[in-house]
Amino acid sequence: MPSPTSRRTVLTAAIAAAAGTGAVSSAASASAAAQPRTRTDAPSAAPSSVDNRFWSTYTEWRCGSGAGTRAVAGRRAGLVIGHPLGRTDYTDPHTGTTAAWDYATWTSPVHRSTVPATEVIASWNADTPAGTWIQIELRGDYSDGTETPWYVMGRWAAGDGDIRRTSVDDQTDGKSSIWTDTFSVDDAASGLRLLSYRLRLTLYRTPGTRLTPTVWRVGAMASDIPDRFTVPASAPGLARELPVPRYSQNVHVGQYPEYDNGGEAWCSPTSSQMIIEYWGRRPTAEDLAWVKPGLEDPQVCHAARFTYDHQYEGCGNWPFNAAYAATYEDMNAAVTRLGSLEDLETLVRAGIPVITSQSFLKTELTGAGYGTSGHLMTVIGFTEDGDVIANDPASPSDEAVRRVYLRAEWENIWLRTKRYDANGKVRSGTGGVCYIFWPVRVSAAQRAVLRGLDLL
Repeated sequence: MPSPTSRRTVLTAAIAAAAGTGAVSSAASASAAAQPRTRTDAPSAAPSSVDNRFWSTYTEWRCGSGAGTRAVAGRRAGLVIGHPLGRTDYTDPHTGTTAAWDYATWTSPVHRSTVPATEVIASWNADTPAGTWIQIELRGDYSDGTETPWYVMGRWAAGDGDIRRTSVDDQTDGKSSIWTDTFSVDDAASGLRLLSYRLRLTLYRTPGTRLTPTVWRVGAMASDIPDRFTVPASAPGLARELPVPRYSQNVHVGQYPEYDNGGEAWCSPTSSQMIIEYWGRRPTAEDLAWVKPGLEDPQVCHAARFTYDHQYEGCGNWPFNAAYAATYEDMNAAVTRLGSLEDLETLVRAGIPVITSQSFLKTELTGAGYGTSGHLMTVIGFTEDGDVIANDPASPSDEAVRRVYLRAEWENIWLRTKRYDANGKVRSGTGGVCYIFWPVRVSAAQRAVLRGLDLL
């Protein structure tokens, strides 16, 4: 897994020169009603190297171990503070402010992963009104019979008025470490694996109030992706394009540099905002009142601010982007890995676009016009030839965002776990990491696909 430095979603200087669509295929959009040519609509199964487990139902919340928390039923089940377990002080490392907080906890049952894992990424969906926040931790059992410490996977609030949302650096037990948002076995070649884990939620609120966070969903993706520099291309099976809004991160260069140097590095929140709006959600005028008047696409500035990780000093924290998406009404979101473009085709066929993470040299992706050590883009469809239609935020304008990338090139840069940088040094790749956002109410076909991937 990339280190915090290599994970940072800062594009190379070549992006500024990626000015036009001249190097990008000008193929006409495939019909949104087009049908797959070679495969059925059967839902895909999660890759055998990936295990997804999420808790979200009333029964699942009650099966966990609560201390001061309680499960609430209704249209959308959740977990809230029933009564404080105690009170604690928290000193925010990014402001130096110390404040007292009432808190309560919930610990999941032990989940034995179907995949003995080298990496685990947690994600969550929650509402944290002003005066509240949450912490997510993970503890697991190794294949050598020992146990990890409780690792902090994130301290999170939807806003930034009470605490600064943050990952926590320098967590290790000599066998595994936390890299921003990812649990990683230090030496996968040793054979050591994480066999099972528990997640712990701590819900905080201002003392003496009846405020409470509400957690709707929490879980993790465990995986053991084999090291590979190349991945063979899958056979095309779908021609369809989804009507996803197009936003460029580059129109925001220089804006709000306090959030990871401005738009130059906003590929992740820009991609997230595209998908949020595809599902019919967007920030209100009141939400955007803080943005300087006259800026193009102010909702992208908003997404950058509210995905920003103050420890990582960037907007590319994967679970923070998923959590941001889920702050919109009746939205679910998860971080996972997929096994091939066939999985992506299955999701797009059902009307679900996907945000993918990849890194590549300029020469490795025809038509991109840039190279990057880490970049997010949105897959919105496939051409008749099976090539990938992507809304690539590393574009000079909103109009130029739609790109068509060669299938074999794109699949390789997304799924590989090892690559060479411009100096010939070996670097890591993301191994199929993606974000998937979807509404609480979905069609039967969408539900089947999400269940097939163990996301529901």
